[in-house]
Amino acid sequence: MTQERILLCLAHMGGKEMDFVTEAFKDNWVVPLGPNVNGFEDDLEAFVNNSLPTPSIPEPEKLDKIVVALSSGTAAVHLALIACGVKAGDEVIVQSFTFCASSHPVTYLGATPVFVDSEKDSWNMDPDLLEKAILDRMAVTGKKPKAIIPVALYGMPYRIDRIMEIADKYQIPVIEDSAEGFGSRFNGRMLGTFGKFGILSFNGNKMITTSGGGALICPDKETAQTIMWYATQARESYPYYQHEAIGYNYRMSNICAGIGRGQMLIADEHIAHHIHVQEMYRELLADVPGIKLHEAPSPEFQSNYWLCTITIDPEIKVKGQERAYAEVVTGAVGGAAGVTHSATTAKTDLQPNDNVEAMRMYLNDNGIESRPLWKPMHKQPVYASNPAYVNGVSEALFRVGMCLPAGPWVKDEHIRYIVKNIKDAIVSN
Repeated sequence: MTQERILLCLAHMGGKEMDFVTEAFKDNWVVPLGPNVNGFEDDLEAFVNNSLPTPSIPEPEKLDKIVVALSSGTAAVHLALIACGVKAGDEVIVQSFTFCASSHPVTYLGATPVFVDSEKDSWNMDPDLLEKAILDRMAVTGKKPKAIIPVALYGMPYRIDRIMEIADKYQIPVIEDSAEGFGSRFNGRMLGTFGKFGILSFNGNKMITTSGGGALICPDKETAQTIMWYATQARESYPYYQHEAIGYNYRMSNICAGIGRGQMLIADEHIAHHIHVQEMYRELLADVPGIKLHEAPSPEFQSNYWLCTITIDPEIKVKGQERAYAEVVTGAVGGAAGVTHSATTAKTDLQPNDNVEAMRMYLNDNGIESRPLWKPMHKQPVYASNPAYVNGVSEALFRVGMCLPAGPWVKDEHIRYIVKNIKDAIVSN
């Protein structure tokens, strides 16, 4: 794509994004690395290291995490695993209720994801089940898992105090997948700063975006330098290309970082907007029988509400329910862009209930994009033979849950329209 075409595609941006991007073209810093990358990393470090006082921690500790900007959140997971020493034959504990980017990088390395189910309140990794999984894997394999990956599902914090207590007990590093939790906090402290590493994502649908990209929150400068080395093809300091380790082309481009720098100026506004959207859904759905909005379990859980999610009582009847799963899907649904294989059957062994699918179809027919929750990884065919420690929570939630619009372009009138359609879709008894 030419520079002129890129600039045309970016022309709709407001604020400072275009200023940073235009400056990159002006200075001919279009490739990976550059002033915008450095500036974006500085902005991110200031953001994630900012802990807020809480009643239980009136004077929070000062953090000094280092952030490395990368090409994607998936790349960040991959490099964090490498830095934790994960190799072929190892096992890594991964939250099952998540997107595949949390677990696929484990398999890239020839290691095995061991899936752990969720607790009911936060929908995230169950600490009790985590400890059970650690003890059982040690008994079965004779060695500890190499890392633990909890996930901030839809922005909701995981119970990181318990997870860190267990991880420290068995001396297993934690890689926080806070890709969906940018700006979410647990007891005033940013997600991604508790474990050895933290994952951020700036994909097009995230809290802030660089069109594509991610970052790895590192414990110190030395570790960050190692991550940068792996992310730039692991070159040795000769006057020619010499490689003594396998590296990757994972650094963020100066153009994407320029977008990110502009987005950082309005990051707090985006987070506040998502919280406002959640509050409006709370108010407008309060009197709708059978519809429950997922909320933070307690004040320690300070979610960014990246996506607002509901569950629908199985007894609720929805218009068009008789048509749910009547046809085989042959392409991507809603905003799930990209190349897909055509489905061979209309149903699988685990799917949202018919009334949830009917609600999705009804909303879609009225111009509203909604999504099912993530299908648990332990129920994905590609991971059918992987060890899994389950309690039924994520499977039950997947059957009854769905995600509602919550992005920066969702206005108050849109939320009222969405809730009106949810009410209209329900068949009165």
